Amino acid sequence: MQEKYDTIGINYNTTRKVDPYLFTRMYTLLNPTTHGMYLDIGCGTGNYTSAFAEKGYNFIGIDPSEKMLNVAKAKNKNVIWKFGKAEQIDLPNDSIDGCIASLTLHHWYNLDQGFSELKRVLKKEGKIIVLTATPNQMKGYWLTHYFPKMLADSIKQMPSFKQITSCLQKNNLELEVTEKYDIRPDLQDLFLYSGKHNPSLYLNSQVRNGISSFSSLANTKEVKIGLSTLKDDIGSGRVNDIISKYKNTDGDYLFLVIKKSLK
Repeated sequence: MQEKYDTIGINYNTTRKVDPYLFTRMYTLLNPTTHGMYLDIGCGTGNYTSAFAEKGYNFIGIDPSEKMLNVAKAKNKNVIWKFGKAEQIDLPNDSIDGCIASLTLHHWYNLDQGFSELKRVLKKEGKIIVLTATPNQMKGYWLTHYFPKMLADSIKQMPSFKQITSCLQKNNLELEVTEKYDIRPDLQDLFLYSGKHNPSLYLNSQVRNGISSFSSLANTKEVKIGLSTLKDDIGSGRVNDIISKYKNTDGDYLFLVIKKSLK
């Protein structure tokens, strides 16, 4: 993860901005208090971390990319920024009131260890708000039509819902809420499926550079051919037929609210 995001970290903020709707959902699900201390694990350049801090909440941002953290530090001095990863968090036991983990689970090298560490640093009844996508959800992305190997490789990275719940049970963490999230047309944070309603976004190299699947996993030849076909299909309108074939009710991403058990 460190090398991957060191590569794209410099221009990451060009297309990866705070999305108002996603921030509102994280805020509502986390329900922070001004006297608590919170953690953003895999914070990247700290967009969402800083958004919480600007509302008066105390946050620590942790990421394994120094380049990402350097951007975050330059942007906001009121957040504690720390180099680290989910599996090894340099914080005391029972020191955190809640945590957000946005689009980061697939970068953890050990899911079980990551949740174990989060449980360790969480106070009793502390919450973890996760935003992720399951393999089943990603199989419904129309991107598969144009970039089949890239999507297959991306799907391999993603922990399944069963894997996640198994890790939670093993670590005595309770899954309180699951909430499907479908991409909205006005999405500001341009991650993998951000172009669901606007395919031309993927023709923009800056957008692709901010998406790890394109910048790190993708086969150059496949992307070149896929982009050419996509451009032609946008021009002819055929892309709308392709998109319609992938319509489903599984949701594009998933919010999880996880709580530390009192046991």
